[in-house]
Parts: sequence; C-alpha cells; structure tokens
Amino acid sequence: MKEIEENIELVVIGGSAGSLEVILDMVKKLDHKISFPIILVVHRKSQSVSILPTLLQQFSSLEVTEIEDKTEINKNQIYIVPADYHLLFESKELVSLDSSEKMNYSRPSIDVTFKSAAEIYGKSLVGILLSGANADGVEGLQYIKKNHGRVWIQDPDTAEVNYMPKHAVEGVSYDLIITPENLAECINQLNRF
Repeated sequence: MKEIEENIELVVIGGSAGSLEVILDMVKKLDHKISFPIILVVHRKSQSVSILPTLLQQFSSLEVTEIEDKTEINKNQIYIVPADYHLLFESKELVSLDSSEKMNYSRPSIDVTFKSAAEIYGKSLVGILLSGANADGVEGLQYIKKNHGRVWIQDPDTAEVNYMPKHAVEGVSYDLIITPENLAECINQLNRF
C-alpha cells in the first residue's frame, strides 16, 4: 500500500442488512489503539432496545459507545449512531443528533452522516459502505469524494445483501474495494499509533 499522504482523522462506516457480521468481524481485528474515532451508522428498527454497543464491546478492545446528543468524540473509540436519529457533525470534536424526516426510508441515514462528516473533515475522512438493501450511502460517498475524502466500498460479491455496495460501485469514484476479511487490516493501516 502506498504511503498515506494525509492523516486520517475519522472513519465513518455505513451499513444496513447484512452488515452486522462484517462489523463484528472487524471490531475483533482492529488494533488495540487507533489514532482516530470510528463511527458506525447502521440501519436498525427504531423501537429496538439497543444491544449493539454491548454486543460489539464484547469483541472489541476499544471502548464502544452509543452516541447521545452533543457527544464529544475522541480517537481510539468506536461510536454507534442510535436508532431513529440522524448524526450531524458540529465540529471535529462534537456531534449532535437530529430527528428530522427519514432519508432513503432511513433514520439514521448514512447519506446524512457521510455528508456532514465530509463538510467538517474533508480529505482526512474515510467513508466506508457495507452490505445493505437500499440506496442510502451512495450520495454521501459522492459528497465525500467531492470533498477529497477517501471512499471504500464492500465488494458486492462478498455482501450478504449487495444492493447498496453494487449501486455505490456503479455510481461513485472509489479508492478501495474491501472484503469482510481485509476491512480491519485496511483500517489498521491508517493508524498513526
């Protein structure tokens, strides 16, 4: 892999149907210390009690936190966007939650978070789109690219539900096609610790 020109300050991962297994596998293999926060935007039922942070924490050496309104984000942590809220970046350190209308039938919307992160982080952002059944995330990836961030997409052939990554591959200028097996390794290569 070529030398990374730009320090990565944030990794945002979006996923829907079929992405949980990929995320679980990834958290097991991440470095014990990472030099940026990782934010997960996963489509979930709005009424569900959130067991995702507890589930991921069992497999991760990094702290896993579900975001609350006005959360300060720090490197070396994994953050999960709660069900039924969009996530917006107010600055590189502060995020807020928003309950405005659904986008692509989803709240949280991957597009909303990708676009908001791209505006704040620009070229120091990596946006990753995983398995899913709708078009959420594609517009957001295009926006990340427009703002000089990096775009990674799960290989549609490895996705349990390939609609989302397939549309992204067809519609976005991407930097990397990742597989469930090499996702954590690729993220670890961005690490500055």
